[in-house]
Amino acid sequence: MTRLITSAVPTARRRPVRASSPLRRVARIATALWLPVLLVALWWAATASSTSPFFPPLGDILVETWNQWVVFGAWTNAVSSLRNLLIGYVFGTLIGLIGGSLLWRLRYLRIAANPLIYFLYVLPAPALLPAMIAIFGIGDMRQVALIALGSIWPTLLNTLDGMRGIDTVKFDTAKALRLGGWRTYFSLVLPGAAPQIAAGLRASLTVGIILMVVSEMVAARSGIGYFILQSQAEFAIKKMWTGIIVLALIGTLLNYLFVLVERVTLRWYYRSRALGGS
Repeated sequence: MTRLITSAVPTARRRPVRASSPLRRVARIATALWLPVLLVALWWAATASSTSPFFPPLGDILVETWNQWVVFGAWTNAVSSLRNLLIGYVFGTLIGLIGGSLLWRLRYLRIAANPLIYFLYVLPAPALLPAMIAIFGIGDMRQVALIALGSIWPTLLNTLDGMRGIDTVKFDTAKALRLGGWRTYFSLVLPGAAPQIAAGLRASLTVGIILMVVSEMVAARSGIGYFILQSQAEFAIKKMWTGIIVLALIGTLLNYLFVLVERVTLRWYYRSRALGGS
């Protein structure tokens, strides 16, 4: 029922999908990796003979990364950061999804709340850090609350825009099929807005990672941001660079993981779009 309403794709235009050859797979991987590999190679070559305390050789940084984050147990900072990020992100995006759905359904509430929503949306979340410290103290709750607050708005606004952009003909089809309110919501509204909701969730993830680091750099006792700031304060520059590299790797892996989950969850959408454009 969901696919019939949300994506009516003509069957006459469907073409058999050929399995990609190993050579094509290698070409796709090379296309995706050549620039990062080139930049890392340039970084390695440019700093190989560096004596600057601020830009040590990349080889030394990688050795220090292994020592700090594997041998000496700094990985506990990453665990602390990811725990706070997960809790704050889940709470924030859940509030955004429910809030966006309510604003789409209740027109008068949407009109009344519109100025407040955009006021909070443009307000930089790091500016609220002193207030968060005053309210929640210096524990993990303050970091979770800040991440959740920043994660709400991209999901909420994308959910609202996605639901408002659904074709009214589909609602007429749902009425003709005598679908109730909740069945219409789960069979038509959510699937129809799912691609834009996914875009909001991904934007919320990026915001959440940024706020995770920012919250750990002020009045924190653990986390990647705390590790980076403490290393800088101790003038342990190589140690500081290891935190930056680990943070970049974690952010990259989380984004690729999100894309993978999105591709699996919205397989029907990407398949229908590919067939429609073939």
